Amino acid sequence: MPAFFILLLTSYLLGNIYIFVRGLQAFGHISIVAKWIFSLSYWIGALLLFLTFAFRGFRQIPFSLGHTLFQIGAGWLVFTLYMVIFLACTDLTKVFNSSFKHGFTISVILTFSLLIYGYIRYQHPDKQVINIVVNKQLTNLNKLKIVAISDWHLGLGITKKKLKKDVDFINAQKPDIILIGGDLIDNSITPVIDQEMEKELNRLHATMGIYMVPGNHEYISGIETCIDYLRKTQIKLLKDSVVTLPCGVQIIGRDDKSNSNRLPVNDLVKLVNKSQPVILIDHQPYGLDEVEATGAVDLQFSGHTHDGQVFPLSLLTGYMFDISYGYQKRGNTNFYVSSGLSLWGPPFRIGTCSEIVVFECSFAEK
Repeated sequence: MPAFFILLLTSYLLGNIYIFVRGLQAFGHISIVAKWIFSLSYWIGALLLFLTFAFRGFRQIPFSLGHTLFQIGAGWLVFTLYMVIFLACTDLTKVFNSSFKHGFTISVILTFSLLIYGYIRYQHPDKQVINIVVNKQLTNLNKLKIVAISDWHLGLGITKKKLKKDVDFINAQKPDIILIGGDLIDNSITPVIDQEMEKELNRLHATMGIYMVPGNHEYISGIETCIDYLRKTQIKLLKDSVVTLPCGVQIIGRDDKSNSNRLPVNDLVKLVNKSQPVILIDHQPYGLDEVEATGAVDLQFSGHTHDGQVFPLSLLTGYMFDISYGYQKRGNTNFYVSSGLSLWGPPFRIGTCSEIVVFECSFAEK
């Protein structure tokens, strides 16, 4: 993992050097003062990402300022990605057509057009409806509506206004059960506490309750602090534990892979009645074959991948995960890996979607 982050950091810095040099070449006619202003502004933007992460837990910084700086700094990641792609294409075009001009300007226009599109796409999550038939009986019911979300990443990147909009969207589905597949918190619990976001979370409504598992970002933020915070809400955290609802549905909440001592899935399955409906929430979609082999789990809900968030990173997650996004049925188990309601870092969806998932579940009649 450290090698991956070193590679990512090196690529980011080299990409920004490439963009910066091409920018100076494109603005060769401007004055020295203007070049200094461009240089200073550019590198503040490029390095802002590291500053916002370094000071993410500082209460001395007002949320509105921290949010703005975080959006710019995190957004610079995607700006760098697309500027490098477009500049490489325009530079390659110039090799074969020496009269080709304005490559930098064209790249800037294309990049910002994509970023505007991606921001709008992120602000308007989709609703995915999945119909599932489970050949097991419930007590006094034969249908359930389950709304499942993951990767909300509450923190500097999410305003309370955005959270309110998301809560309204979820409540409008009138769910029987709400599942939260981890990464409710982003990189620090501090802005979540300061904004009193629990007031919005406590507006979530599901007749049979709201259940959540930890994600890797709960561990990044401090798992014990996150657990304490969740006690202010109506959300029930399942951490290698099982809850059985009055209707007979059993929900297994598996601790995140960040905890090397979490229970194996086979041990968790021993805690349930296999003849009754079983739902498993596991933040990171690894070991799907093990889950299928138990023969007990009717539905597994996961997140974590974000479906790569922006193209072409979605190709990378498709390579990394057995299921990187969407629905598959294997044996008796229905698997769904969500792209997430929100995002880590850059506020853009390009080639992917933000979403909530509505499972319309039908069960065997008595």
